[in-house]
Parts: sequence; C-alpha cells; structure tokens
Amino acid sequence: MISLGLFWFFYFAGLGTFFPYYSLYLRENAGLTGTELGIVLAVVPLIGSTAQVVWGQVADRTGARTRVLAVVTLGAALGYAALGTAGGFRGLVVATAGLSLFATAVVPVSVSVSLAALRDAGPHAFGFVRAWGTVGFLLLVVGFPWALNRAQAARQLVAEPGGPSEPGLEMMFAATALLVFIAALIAIRLPRGGGVELRASRGDWRQLLRIGSVVRLALFTFAAYVCLQGPMGFFPVYIRAHGGDMGTVGRMWTLMLLIEIPLVLLSGAGLTRLGPRGLLSVGIFAAALRWIVCGLSQDLSVIYPVQLLHGVTVVGLLLGAPLYLEAVAPEGLRSTGQTLLAMVGIGWGGTASNAAAGWLLENMGTNAPYLLGGVGALVLGCLVPWILPRPDRARVEEKEGVPDRSRGYIALDV
Repeated sequence: MISLGLFWFFYFAGLGTFFPYYSLYLRENAGLTGTELGIVLAVVPLIGSTAQVVWGQVADRTGARTRVLAVVTLGAALGYAALGTAGGFRGLVVATAGLSLFATAVVPVSVSVSLAALRDAGPHAFGFVRAWGTVGFLLLVVGFPWALNRAQAARQLVAEPGGPSEPGLEMMFAATALLVFIAALIAIRLPRGGGVELRASRGDWRQLLRIGSVVRLALFTFAAYVCLQGPMGFFPVYIRAHGGDMGTVGRMWTLMLLIEIPLVLLSGAGLTRLGPRGLLSVGIFAAALRWIVCGLSQDLSVIYPVQLLHGVTVVGLLLGAPLYLEAVAPEGLRSTGQTLLAMVGIGWGGTASNAAAGWLLENMGTNAPYLLGGVGALVLGCLVPWILPRPDRARVEEKEGVPDRSRGYIALDV
C-alpha cells in the first residue's frame, strides 16, 4: 500500500504543476486564440481515446499491468519534457499529441492496478491510497507558484504590458517531467501477482459491450465530460478574465483540494452508504451547482467558495465511475474497462467539450462554457436513476449471459 500511495503522490504532484496552468500558458505565453486553445486541449482526449484502450488491452492480455503502468508513466515523463521545447500552434499540437499517447493511459491503468492490489483490503483502502495523489497535487499547486516566482526573480523575468503575466511559466514542463519520472521508477516496484496479473483471453473485451450496465455507464460518463471537461480545462483563463492571476488560481486549487482530501479518505464510508450510483449522483449535482454559479457570476468573492464543490465532484465522479465499473465488469478486463471508460469520457466527451468551450469562449464570452456546462450537468444528474441500473454484478451477468470470472466485487448501491 505504501508504494501505491507514493506512486499516486508523485504522479499527481506532477499534474499539480502542469494541469492548473497549462491553458494559461497556451493563452498568454504561447499566444493562442480561444479556438486554437480549444483545439490543443482537445488533442489530449482525442489521441488518448485510442491510446488508452490499446494500453488497457495490452495490460489485460499480458497480465503485466504494473509493467505497462511503468511504461506509460515513463512515456508521459518524456512527453512533458518534449512539450517544453515545442513552439507555435502546430508544434504544440504535435507535442501534445505525443504526450497524449502515454499520459492519458496512466490514471485508468493505475486505477486498475490499485483496485486489484487492494481488493481484500476493505472499502477504505482505495480512498486512502488515492488521497495521497490529492496531497501531492495540493503541495505542488501551492509550491510551484512560489518556486516560479523565485526562479523568475533570479532570472530577472518581469511581466511587461501586453505580455504574459508569468514570463517563465515554461519551467513547469521540466518540473512535471521530473516528478512523473520519479513516479515511473516507483511503478516498477508496485505489487504483482494475484488479481494484478490476471489475464484476459483474446476477444474477451467484447464481453464489456454485452453488459448493459457498462454501456450505460459509458454513455453517462460521455455526457458528464461533455458538460464538465472544457470548463475545467479553461479554468485559469476564466479566473484571469475575472481579474485573478496565477496566485489566485493556486489559492482556488488549494481551496478545492483541502476539502477533497478528507472526502477521498472517507470515500469508503460514502461507498458503503450511497453505493457507486449514489456517489455519481452527488458528484454530478455538485459539478452542476459549481459551474452554474461560475457562469452567472463576475465576482471572485462568489466564485471562491463554490470551488469547495470540486472535492465532492472528484469523489462522486472520478471515484464513483471506476468503482461502479469495478462492480459490473469481469475482473480479467479491469484495465480494458477502465481505459474504455476513459476513452468514452475523457476521450470523446473531453474532445467535444474542449472544442466547444474554446468556440464559446471566443464567440459568446468567458462565462458561456460554465453556464451551459452547469445546466447540462444538472439535467444529467436528474436522469441518473433512469440511465444507471443498480450495479449488482451477479444479477446483471445472469440476465445478460456474461460469465462471472471474478470475486470480491462491490455490489452496494441505493
């Protein structure tokens, strides 16, 4: 469990250096238009939608899930380093595409490894391990702006009128690459054997498409990411448009993560009480409220407190969906299932959402992606009872004719 926690810590520490500020870098330092920004951000899920499933199949067919995780994490580290050398719109598109071939598979494969390794450790174990990722993210969200300011002062980099607010922001690529590289080294030492190395047979992936619960979850995830991914990716640009700076972005992320950590730690209790479907409902409603308030507000004093809902969304959606899938998918297909979910949600849904958010930003204003995304999420939340059945794997597999090849699944729900 310690090695898993360290992996999540360092990998998400890298994301904490990169994710909150990448769109700000593209907008100000690289000088991209709103549409170009949307295209670059859409490249990540577009390329990842294929790469994720390929890596998931490799992991399930070979049973070498920890080694596959080490490979994709190392590839991500190299991708972040290469991204720092890219220039211009076309160069950024190509470099982002190269990064996406590996980075988009890291989280779904790490989820499958973690759930397999912790299957007998109780309902709180995964939340405990995953919380270390949030801690790492938080520390770098807070620490990177401070380190950047010191580095800019040492290099005498000063913001000029009409120029980027953070002229040395490209330093984030090297920092991210280093942290992700450390995570790759840790991945080599992650647990093996047992459920972690369970293999799937050729063509077994088709079983997933015959399980109605999996198909419905995929459709729900697609719709959720269409509503939410674009606004999340454009969040630094949104904050800048409302008078904030990089420090404001960092402080808001700190607020988001301070509530996320205890919620993730308590996710086992939430799972026991609400079940995966209940977590998904809570998460989508929290996201809807957050983005609707952001879409209607121009005041940072109002925008600040609703960011507390981010933690609820993470526990509800980013933990609820993988746990729901774990409850209804055959164990030998856990990596393929998680990457399939990521392909449909982050891949297809995220591509559409980022492209649409970029167009809305340029043509309808900064608040438009948030208001429309929030209203869409609200409608989707109301439809959860009709979209997602209770994740009782035994009943689903008996009804759908899918053989049960696993034990130890989660079958709780409301």
